Amino acid sequence: MKSLLSWFVLVVSIAILISSCAKSDDSKTASTASTDNTTPTDTTAPSVFVVVGTLGTIVRSTDNGSSFDNVTSPTANNLKGVTFGNKTFVGVGFSGNIVRSTDNGSSFDNVTSPTATDLNGVTFGNDTFVGVGGSGNIVRSTDNGASWDNASSPTATNLNGVTFGNNILLGVGDNGNIVRSTDNGASWDNATSPTGNHLRAVTFGNEIFVGVGYSGNIVRSTDNGLSFDNVTSPTSSSTANRLTGVAFGTNTFVALGQSGYIVRSTDNGASWDNVTSPTANNLKGVTFGNKTFVGIGLSGNIVRSTDNGLQNGASWDNGTSQTTNNINGITFSE
Repeated sequence: MKSLLSWFVLVVSIAILISSCAKSDDSKTASTASTDNTTPTDTTAPSVFVVVGTLGTIVRSTDNGSSFDNVTSPTANNLKGVTFGNKTFVGVGFSGNIVRSTDNGSSFDNVTSPTATDLNGVTFGNDTFVGVGGSGNIVRSTDNGASWDNASSPTATNLNGVTFGNNILLGVGDNGNIVRSTDNGASWDNATSPTGNHLRAVTFGNEIFVGVGYSGNIVRSTDNGLSFDNVTSPTSSSTANRLTGVAFGTNTFVALGQSGYIVRSTDNGASWDNVTSPTANNLKGVTFGNKTFVGIGLSGNIVRSTDNGLQNGASWDNGTSQTTNNINGITFSE
């Protein structure tokens, strides 16, 4: 009798063990399926390049700068600069014109401007848009570009470009003028400049500010814009080699300008080399996104470098443009 009971207990124990293993396997399978099914679907809007220019021109690319389409513009004023932040594009231009898009650059609206002075450049940082322009004019928005106020400027000299990095806003302008803000653009101070040449554009990357301008001038700051030094430029000092745009991407600075000049630095702006350009047209601006540099210029000229992060900006091709108007500013929706 004891023997039969022992056999019964053994059989029941084995059955329970088998059942437990089967449930464990089912549980693992269900858990894996649940993880797969809850993987979020990417519903974000595609990254785009947006370009602005004369007569209110706005064009847009959703294929990494390979092709561009026209966007309906709310203004006929010349637009000089454009930037992106908080899912919003903001462009600025003549007569203080400010335009804004909240649908990934598909459409733009005019925004009330606090100035009638030409605005030449715009940037975004710390939830703040900042525009700079003629006679040292500085304007600022803290509500995604919906409304703007004038900011106190330390200069009456034309400001041409502005950028943001390390919680610093930095603008450059005529006669080598450099201005700097550490409080999101509420107040500004002059910074020491090593040049009297007009500076046209400025960017930030790898803890370095780099500005470019007339006569191939390149200036560089490694102390958050407190001081700048001149850098040897590979272009000649003639006015034909004015540099008018600069950008940073994947450890590379790229600057471009008149007569299609393109120069490049891979050592944080300490030294620069000429790059073969596909155009002799004047180039006005450049930006970087999705491992691609895109430059723009007169007569709708677009140039593009897609070295896929291996030798960024080393080789360039002409891109397809939908406009023959001069285009002045470009940005990318990161």
